[in-house]
Amino acid sequence: MNTVERKGWSRNEMAQKAAQDIPDGSYVNLGIGMPELIADHVPEDIEVVYHTENGLLGMGPVPEAGQEDIELINAGKKYVTATKGACFFHHADSFTMIRGGHLDISVLGALQVCEKGDLANWSTGKPGAIPAVGGAMDLVAGVKNVWVITDHVTKVGQFKLVNACSFPLTGKGVVDRVYTNLAVIEVTGEGLKVREMAPGITFEYLQEQTEPTLIQ
Repeated sequence: MNTVERKGWSRNEMAQKAAQDIPDGSYVNLGIGMPELIADHVPEDIEVVYHTENGLLGMGPVPEAGQEDIELINAGKKYVTATKGACFFHHADSFTMIRGGHLDISVLGALQVCEKGDLANWSTGKPGAIPAVGGAMDLVAGVKNVWVITDHVTKVGQFKLVNACSFPLTGKGVVDRVYTNLAVIEVTGEGLKVREMAPGITFEYLQEQTEPTLIQ
């Protein structure tokens, strides 16, 4: 299958869109991969406290080369820093924060999102695949708002916004908003509502790239 041309916003522009929507004073968990880019784009006048499930509240930016502390990593095993006032805690306490509804926003990647907000983001279900759900199921169950950031379609043009997920679910009806390279989309009781489209993207093209019927 041929790779399709990627249109719309770059991944950094997608991350910037999501970062601008985070309310001041929020406690936020960023998933591994594209969601991590969001931390680089939060406006300077906004305070966001980052949580990582391996036991740090107050996660800072990536350290400069040569300044890494081998004791400071995030859930993706990447070096991070700690902000002033940061605190460290047991893994179990970290998941108590998640499951107890103490985090405002979780931003995750996705393999599929359905029109009802079901999320599949950890496995394609293929035989022999290594299960690696990590903390995703806890995050979608316990965090107040779940956002997804993902390319709108796969590299070969297959739908990622679907009528029903065909991959194993992370959670049912958990996604509130989706940021893609083509649009920002709200998950509502009536279906997927387009909030904003990338420059040069028409509604007709967006609908062609989306399996469910979109709401303008």
